[in-house]
Amino acid sequence: MKKVINLSVISVILFFSFSCNNQNKKKKQGVKSSGLAVKADTVDATNNFYDNAETYNLQTSDIEVLGEVANPGKVDFSDLPLHSIIVKETVLDNQGDAFVGAYRYDGYSLYDILNDRVLDKKNAKDFKPIIDLFVEVENDKGEKVVISWGELYYPNHLHEIIIASKVMRIVPSKTNELWELPTESKLVIGSDLITERNISNPVKITVKSYNKTLKVEKGKKPLFSPKIDIYLENEIAETLFANPTEIPEQTLHTIFYGRGRGIHSTQPFTGVYLKDFFTDKIKHTKKSLQEGLFVIAADDGYRSVFTYSEICNRNDQAEVLLVCNPELTDNGIFRLFPSCDFFSDRAVKGVNAIYYSENQR
Repeated sequence: MKKVINLSVISVILFFSFSCNNQNKKKKQGVKSSGLAVKADTVDATNNFYDNAETYNLQTSDIEVLGEVANPGKVDFSDLPLHSIIVKETVLDNQGDAFVGAYRYDGYSLYDILNDRVLDKKNAKDFKPIIDLFVEVENDKGEKVVISWGELYYPNHLHEIIIASKVMRIVPSKTNELWELPTESKLVIGSDLITERNISNPVKITVKSYNKTLKVEKGKKPLFSPKIDIYLENEIAETLFANPTEIPEQTLHTIFYGRGRGIHSTQPFTGVYLKDFFTDKIKHTKKSLQEGLFVIAADDGYRSVFTYSEICNRNDQAEVLLVCNPELTDNGIFRLFPSCDFFSDRAVKGVNAIYYSENQR
C-alpha cells in the first residue's frame, strides 16, 4: 500500500514539473524586444480585425495624481479594468501631417484612474460646477498635455482616453506593412485627429481649475449679452455681434439631456462650427494641440473649459456649435452646443466671452 502511495505522489510531481517546463518554454519563445507577445488570430478565425497581430507589453512607470484633489497619491492599477481603443497615429511635421501607424492600444482609462479622487476645487466657493476643470498630464521628459474634465466625464463615448500598457499593430492585409512599435507606456486619446497629445511614459496627472476669475451672478435674469468678446492670451482680438456670414451654417440634431434636470428638448441646433471661426486666429501647432485651452463664459459668470484639440482636432465630427439667435432676449443671443457631450452641462447660454490660452499653469 505504501508503495502505491509513493508512486502516485511521484506521478503527480512529475506531471506538474512537465507542465511548468512546457509553460516556461512557451513564455521564452514568445519574448519580443518590447514585451511578451500574446497569441494572435493570424488565420481570421473571428470577424475581429483588431486581434490579427501579436500584442506587446509596454514598459510602464509609476504615475502620481496631484493638484486639486483631497486624496493625491500614486495610482494603483491592480483593480482597474483594461480598455481597448484603436487609433491612426499622425503627427505634425514641416511637410504637413505625417502618418506614424495604426494601432490597437490596451490600457487603463483616465476615467477610472481619477474616479475615486475627491475633488477639492480651489475656486469652489466662487464657482462650484466642475466643468471649468482640466487635467494636465506630464511625462518623464517634462512634456505636458491638457485634457478637459468634460472630455473625461461628459463625452458620448466613455473610456477613450487611456494610459496604454499594451500595443498591437493593425497591419494592412495586402501590404503587410509593419509600423514601428512603441516601447513605453503612452497616453492615448481616441478622438484626436492629429495625435500630438499621445505622449510616451506619463508619470504625473495634475487636476486643475482654470485660473481665471469671473464675476458670478447665479440666477441672473435676463441672462443676455448682445455680443461676444474674443480674447487670445488675454488680449481682445475681436467682438462678435452675430454668426460670421463667411462661415457656412450647420444643423445638428440632438437629444438635449442635462445631468441634473434630465431631458430639455429634442430640437436641432443651427449655428457655425466654433473651430471654423478660429481657423485664421490660432495657429495649428504642436503647442496648441497639446496645451491650448478655451474658456467659454456666460453673462452670469457660468463657464466651461474645452481643449483646443477637443474643438479643432476631432476625428469623429462631433463638433462644437456656436449658435446665434438675435430674437432671444432671455438666455441669448449666443449659445454653445457641444455635440460631443452626453450631458448638456457645457452648453453655455448667454455667452459673452471666449478666452483662449496656451499658457495655463
